[in-house]
Amino acid sequence: MSILCVGSVAFDSVETPFGTADEVLGGSGSYFSTSASYFSDVSLVAVVGEDFPAEHVKTLEDRGIDLTGLKTVAGGKTFRWQGYYEYDLNQAHTRDTQLNVLMDFDPELPEEYKDIPYVFLANVDPELQMKVLDQVKDPKLVACDTMNFWIEGKPEALKELLGRVDLCVINEGEARQFADEPNLVKAAAKILDLGPSTLIVKRGEYGALMFHEDSVFSAPAYPLEDIFDPTGAGDSFAGGLIGYLAKNGELSEQAMRKAIILGSVMASFNVEAFSLDRLNGLTEDDINARYAEFKRLTHFEDL
Repeated sequence: MSILCVGSVAFDSVETPFGTADEVLGGSGSYFSTSASYFSDVSLVAVVGEDFPAEHVKTLEDRGIDLTGLKTVAGGKTFRWQGYYEYDLNQAHTRDTQLNVLMDFDPELPEEYKDIPYVFLANVDPELQMKVLDQVKDPKLVACDTMNFWIEGKPEALKELLGRVDLCVINEGEARQFADEPNLVKAAAKILDLGPSTLIVKRGEYGALMFHEDSVFSAPAYPLEDIFDPTGAGDSFAGGLIGYLAKNGELSEQAMRKAIILGSVMASFNVEAFSLDRLNGLTEDDINARYAEFKRLTHFEDL
């Protein structure tokens, strides 16, 4: 099964307590697509400027990502984000955001993309996310991500979007902010009432929670010795999650639980280097070995 991803492709400049990276390949679409490409075919819809180098295009193409939907704006500049992390790596601090070509992005799907069964609406304007949904035909699964920028700036559009998706991925603080509810369980219930059947709350170094109908599933994060850059971890998580679901072709609760662990596996690799450097160097054996480590980490005997 194939995945359609609509998201950002960007230049990131990042500073962490463990190093810096300047003008490296980033963006929600880049991280998601790279992560998901280990499990399924991925078609990416995004926009870049004329300053976007051929080497970055090749990096994405080398992962087998279909870039027919990647639009280059003549004379335009690519979206840029500059930020830093302190020792609390769960919290990104933005220094500068330049939307550039993303400001006027109006996604038009190539005809061959409209029948793709798995759709992931990465972190972009919810009005753009809905424009994509207007173009797809009978998808099997629609999932979305969002962030505080859209929660604050376009809450009504975001509510409308959630009425049209099956699965929402959101981080812990943003779930509380969007629901205006400090209790995470109550916040999840409020968000599910808006439409999605499944809500997955990303909790950084504390793992993830899935709220699905009447059940809750808790997954840990992998304990790492070396963490260089958490940028893109949430998108890499979503890539592993949706990638596995598309590969497996099943949307049962048990499949969702396994997909969450594989999402956590991919996020754990992502944070071990800046940009896509660690994700691009993975093998199937690497992924399988870390999945097995997750299984050992969470195993316990009955009383």
